[in-house]
Amino acid sequence: MDKNERIVPLLPLRGILVYPTMVLHLDVGREKSIKALENAMVDDNLIFLVTQKDVNLDQPVQDDLYEIGTLANIKQMLKLPNGTIRVLVEGLHRAEMLRFMEEEDVVSAEIRILKEREEADLEEKALMRSLVEHFEQYTKLSKKVSGETLATVVDVEEPGRLADLIASHLPLKMKDKQDILSVIDVKDRLNAIIELIQDEKELLNLEKKIGQRVKRSMERTQKEYFLREQMKAIQKELGEQEGKAGEVEELRGKIENAGMPEETKAAAIRELGRYEKLPASSAESGVIRNYIDWLLSLPWTEVTEDRLDIRRAEKILHEDHFGLEKVKERVLEYLAVQKLTNSLKGPILCLAGPPGVGKTSLARSIAKSLNRNFVRISLGGVRDESEIRGHRRTYVGAMPGRIIQGMKKAKTINPVFLLDEIDKMSSDFRGDPSAAMLEVLDPEQNHNFSDHYIEEPYNLSNVMFIATANNLSTIPAPLLDRMEIISIAGYTEVEKVNIARDHLFPKQLEEHGLRKGKLQIRDEALLQVIRYYTREAGVRTLERQLATICRKAARILVAEDRKRIVVTEKNIEEFLGKKQFRYGQAELQDQVGVATGLAYTTVGGDTLSIEVSLYPGKGKLILTGKLGDVMKESAQAAFSYIRSRAEELDIDPNFYETNDIHIHVPEGAVPKDGPSAGITMATALISALTGRPVSKEVGMTGEITLRGRVLPIGGLKEKSLSAHRAGLKKVIIPFENIKDLDDIPESVREQLTFIPVSHLDEVLEHALVGVRK
Repeated sequence: MDKNERIVPLLPLRGILVYPTMVLHLDVGREKSIKALENAMVDDNLIFLVTQKDVNLDQPVQDDLYEIGTLANIKQMLKLPNGTIRVLVEGLHRAEMLRFMEEEDVVSAEIRILKEREEADLEEKALMRSLVEHFEQYTKLSKKVSGETLATVVDVEEPGRLADLIASHLPLKMKDKQDILSVIDVKDRLNAIIELIQDEKELLNLEKKIGQRVKRSMERTQKEYFLREQMKAIQKELGEQEGKAGEVEELRGKIENAGMPEETKAAAIRELGRYEKLPASSAESGVIRNYIDWLLSLPWTEVTEDRLDIRRAEKILHEDHFGLEKVKERVLEYLAVQKLTNSLKGPILCLAGPPGVGKTSLARSIAKSLNRNFVRISLGGVRDESEIRGHRRTYVGAMPGRIIQGMKKAKTINPVFLLDEIDKMSSDFRGDPSAAMLEVLDPEQNHNFSDHYIEEPYNLSNVMFIATANNLSTIPAPLLDRMEIISIAGYTEVEKVNIARDHLFPKQLEEHGLRKGKLQIRDEALLQVIRYYTREAGVRTLERQLATICRKAARILVAEDRKRIVVTEKNIEEFLGKKQFRYGQAELQDQVGVATGLAYTTVGGDTLSIEVSLYPGKGKLILTGKLGDVMKESAQAAFSYIRSRAEELDIDPNFYETNDIHIHVPEGAVPKDGPSAGITMATALISALTGRPVSKEVGMTGEITLRGRVLPIGGLKEKSLSAHRAGLKKVIIPFENIKDLDDIPESVREQLTFIPVSHLDEVLEHALVGVRK
């Protein structure tokens, strides 16, 4: 065996390394390591120290240890109370492990000692001087190396020892320390340590630069801000994508993938650049981040594919709603054209009708039949233009308008968008929201809709807008012109019975926890509920009455333990109490001075009795019943017509000189107005003046001119339904309204006789009965 080769006990080190000439305390706790120390003490106090590659291993083998280690001398050994051994070792020479040996509980190694020259040649001296200079500069930057250490290093003359001593004082990773230990050639070792010191000096300079920058920030803020700025500065210098930098990159990626138009994407990137430069504590930073979030949350390219199956759509519409044929037909027409062209812009429909006829639920069914997302916004009470267009971002708490908010909820660019109660918008000093809706509902403009908050054009042309309204007269004409009006007048008794039986009653049974067999209601009972407990165009009150029946029935079933309840027309009062309305003819008998008119209100059609009374006076015309200006003018026109044709009508020409005339419309607390009561007032006046009664079976609607001509009216379908509900037999209508008869359900037309007239004389011929009393 070579004289430099020998077998010595082996001590594996975890997380630590010993250089030659280095004196160090070690705490040893593993049994094999303690045994190795004891064996070393018995022999010549020499032990081979080698570092483990993995600190977590308790029983390392040769492959788990580095090849180069340090042969050390054990100078002192002390047993601690906890059972571990504290040993003082001094590194002597580098050594290479040739063979790892393990016998029972003893670990040793065959090593070769790697000795080096103590005297330095000229090149080595130059390297030593350079190394000392670098180390001196390093000690000035670093606070971890004391001046005493520097003085010790300067006095070292051996090049190998100098390299090892300086390496032991550098904050190196374990792998770098091992690399230095493994360099046998002294010159190479000196060069390697010089490079390492230069790297450490650069890091220390960088730390100092960061510290100075943070210190400047610290002067105007507190410790928390200091920590945040320090972290930001470190990340900026290291190029790490953490914190705000990472957030910005994430947002940039989302913007790139959002599918925005190029102009909008450029604006978003520009705002992102501003956001990146602003400190997180800046108020504007939050405003910009909120704006970018809104841009990213809007759908730009996401679409739902229309299910262009006409038969399926028709089936869904029929299942969800009874009647309403015109609306269903319009939706199916749209689907058919879409299937043929695949490029039709979204239509803008307005479902106009009284409350409770199913306008909102119909819009939901349309979305279902088209396989589109559905979103609804309520416009009732909106009086601020910014509710539609949004607020500018300069205002505190600015937000987009309801249109953009609705598109965010929809998550696609082609939803069915319901604008509920569009007739309930109003205007004040904050602007006119109905004017802002003009751009939304104009097919030629809404592909470029501009919201004050978003500021970038947004395409609404793929949206199917559906508006609902109770009263079209309150919608401004320009806005009304942009919508396709589909009137939903109300339901006939037959339709209401079907709706109640097939839709409302099963729904209420489920909500009240009743099985179908537990509670039944006959069609005759449903008809009684419709006639005597509701008076409406829709079915909302009807649904509430059915809910009342279900509650009463539930109580009876629980309290009396009954198995089944059947509601019939005979026991309906047990559930709903006494009848609330009178069904049948508006008047019980033919009367003088009383005529039945037909009115159109926001809750559907209704009958209106107009009464005229004469008494001695000087021709004064009194109007009561809370009439509007239009109805008052109709009464004046009727009065003037009668005076101009008194002789032809067999009326005393001087009747106005000896009589006062009082025209009254009952229910005086309810405001009444509209241009369709002219012929009714004239008929009641002539009846009172001639003494001829008005037929109780006749209802009438129409306006009158000073020459007696009958002018057309609107809402004929609603008025016809109210006449049908009131039990009238004949309805006098203006001649020009014959075209509207097709809109009236066939079941109503079969039971009513419509009499078209063009002059008041024809009205009197059909309305007045008998002879003058």
